[in-house]
Amino acid sequence: MSGVTLAAITPQQIVAQNVSAEIVEQSSSPKYPVFQVYCERLTNSHQERFRVFSGEVGIVVEARVSQDRLDGLEDQLHGCVDSVTQALDENGGDWGDGVFYSGGYGVTYNQVKHGGRNFLQSAKITFTVALSR
Repeated sequence: MSGVTLAAITPQQIVAQNVSAEIVEQSSSPKYPVFQVYCERLTNSHQERFRVFSGEVGIVVEARVSQDRLDGLEDQLHGCVDSVTQALDENGGDWGDGVFYSGGYGVTYNQVKHGGRNFLQSAKITFTVALSR
């Protein structure tokens, strides 16, 4: 990380819902950074016999940062992404209840746009877990 110190994240900053930044802004006053966690795709490949579901689940953690000036915005976003990817790196393996994370993820950074506290930037961290039920 590039010398950016992040404050502790509160439960209100983590949203388990796939909602656009514009709708979040209109429906509430989010406290940035915001982390949205949601399922992007399911693939039931029936890898295991006699299971209702055995396949892959594509998960997204979208980190959004906002502030009134451009300086430091990207550094703050990189700090958020580093925190999420570090947690993934440290928690590979069996997550219990038929969920297994074998490691690996992808990160996509989006351009800065108007929103939030004036400037808003986001990044998507995508990864896949195996699910068997």
